[in-house]
Amino acid sequence: MSEPRSRTTTQPLAHQVRRALWDKVPRDHREAPAVLRRRQWVVVGFVLAGAVTLGFGLRTAPGSRAFYALTLVVAGIWVVGAFASGPLHLGRIHWREDLRRPTFTPFVVGIAMVLLFVGGGFLVRSIPFLDPLTHQIQDVLGYTASSPLWALALITAINGAAEELFFRGAAYAAIPWHPVSWTTLAYVVATLATGNVMLTFAAVLLGFVVGLERRASGGIQAPIITHLTWSLSMLVVLPWIFL
Repeated sequence: MSEPRSRTTTQPLAHQVRRALWDKVPRDHREAPAVLRRRQWVVVGFVLAGAVTLGFGLRTAPGSRAFYALTLVVAGIWVVGAFASGPLHLGRIHWREDLRRPTFTPFVVGIAMVLLFVGGGFLVRSIPFLDPLTHQIQDVLGYTASSPLWALALITAINGAAEELFFRGAAYAAIPWHPVSWTTLAYVVATLATGNVMLTFAAVLLGFVVGLERRASGGIQAPIITHLTWSLSMLVVLPWIFL
């Protein structure tokens, strides 16, 4: 009797990450052509505005008032663009026999992303050939060294949520074909404004994973949780590896 009970307990857990990243839940978010075109124009305009402002923000002195101000302006652009584009959805995923708001599994996915990046960080640090990448990571961490951790955590959380509202909310809904690929590309292009290869590489991996979560759940809650889990953890872990 104990063996069947064990299977029924562990089987949903074994399939939960697959459900969170791949199995699409039923939903109907179709929009009229005119509504979709309006959303697309709004998204294009705010992508350009956000990329330009991000470029200016990363040319300011780390920890300065201008740095914090422009960082919050970028987050504001993403949030305003997201809600101006049209309706957003939180999404649901399969949990056992029900559909529920995603909470635990996006957190697990975020932790898995952290472990992947930690392993990659130690690998980069240990190979002399990759010293230029190490220096780029240390350049990013220069922003953390001159700012209090609480302020960085707050900025990181605001920006992470804002990015997901826009890229996995508004932008994803604006793209009828291959939205995971195209929103990942848009996120990478926006990150290219930093001029940092490592940030761009991180944007590729993170954007693709949260894009899959958006595709599976039909909403932004799972991407936001995964993004915040990853970004806030890396804020603490990366200085330990590279500084």
